[in-house]
Amino acid sequence: MTFALRWPRTLASRLSLIFLIGLILAQALSFGAQYYERYESAKNTMLGNLETDVSTSIAILDRLPAAERPDWLKRLARNNYGYLLSEGEPGTPIGPGDVPIAVTSITDAIGEAYPLTFTDIPGPKKHFQGHLRLSDGSPVTIDVRPSMVPLSPWLPAVLLGQLALMIACTWLAVRIAIRPLTRLANAVETLDPNAHAVHLDEQGPNEVVYAARAFNSMQARIAAYLKERMQLLAAISHDLQTPITRMKLRAELMDDCTEKEKLWNDLGEMEHLVREGVAYARSIHGSTEESRRTDLDSFLDSLVFDYQDMGKDVQLAGKSEAVIDTRPHALRRVLVNLTDNALKFAGSAELRVERQKAGLSLKVLDRGPGIAEAQLTQVMEPFYRVENSRNRSTGGTGLGLAIAQQLAMALGGSLTLSNREGGGLCAELKLPLH
Repeated sequence: MTFALRWPRTLASRLSLIFLIGLILAQALSFGAQYYERYESAKNTMLGNLETDVSTSIAILDRLPAAERPDWLKRLARNNYGYLLSEGEPGTPIGPGDVPIAVTSITDAIGEAYPLTFTDIPGPKKHFQGHLRLSDGSPVTIDVRPSMVPLSPWLPAVLLGQLALMIACTWLAVRIAIRPLTRLANAVETLDPNAHAVHLDEQGPNEVVYAARAFNSMQARIAAYLKERMQLLAAISHDLQTPITRMKLRAELMDDCTEKEKLWNDLGEMEHLVREGVAYARSIHGSTEESRRTDLDSFLDSLVFDYQDMGKDVQLAGKSEAVIDTRPHALRRVLVNLTDNALKFAGSAELRVERQKAGLSLKVLDRGPGIAEAQLTQVMEPFYRVENSRNRSTGGTGLGLAIAQQLAMALGGSLTLSNREGGGLCAELKLPLH
């Protein structure tokens, strides 16, 4: 099994990783250099003390009477070496290729006055002995137990404190660097022409201020463009209403004939198309309607009863028991568009409401022909029609679902289409509870 290292996906984790690795490596390099310098300094000091101490100790033992020498052994002993008034332990002679540095120091200190031999003592810990004889022929063994330079007990705590400080500084630096990007990303994510513009705070470093100003300017330009678009469509609609009305009046004065009926139908289609175009443009600015506290169950009952009073086969299933803040006219337009589609293609519709953990689910169900899976997304686009005919009674203008989707977004929800098992279409509107 092989494990592949993956680069973190978020910018914060990448910056944190880079900073931490860089700081830890720099700290390790600094600690290594200091430790090596301390080790060399301590080693040179210890070897210098060793030479002086060993030469002095051997001179003292050589001048003492044999009976007094054992009492001096504890006084002359050190942490890493001591003295034995014997031949020492059996061992193997130390070869020229593996001579400890302490052997050289001891030899330089007393080797000329007292011939020395060194043996390596086997065992779990490195251990060697130097053997010599005093002037009276008595054996003396220098028992050396090399050890590393001891570390101060507070050093691990300091190292852990430094690591914690590096992590805290890295987190703070990354947070300061990422926070403006996070605000900008959230603003872009929530950029919605249907909602009130969220003005980014233009404070901080120059780069952050420049990005915030650029975003605010872009947001203002988008809002101005959409407003101009709506005003243009409204103006076109207003200007078209007058000639369409005049042509309808003139058609009324014509004698009854087939051409009069065709002209009347064409004028009706033009008038309907203009109204739908303006409705789509206004749906982009659904936020112009104020939100109101609405009892959803009563609202849906009223909608279904209106259809039933007109003799339409529309049924309501489920209860939400929810009072929500919503724009009732926009919500009614969405449900009316979906229900009208169901009635047009299936002759009946079922409105089903369900309360979920994430919010409310409003489904408009029918048993019509449904829509091909490949077209479920395309039908949400303006002027796209599954029915390619130009007959308004069958093909429509292609704006009903587009308007419903825009208004669903303005309500803070979403609209999705799916085919039902056994045939038919399910149009689901999901709304937040709050």
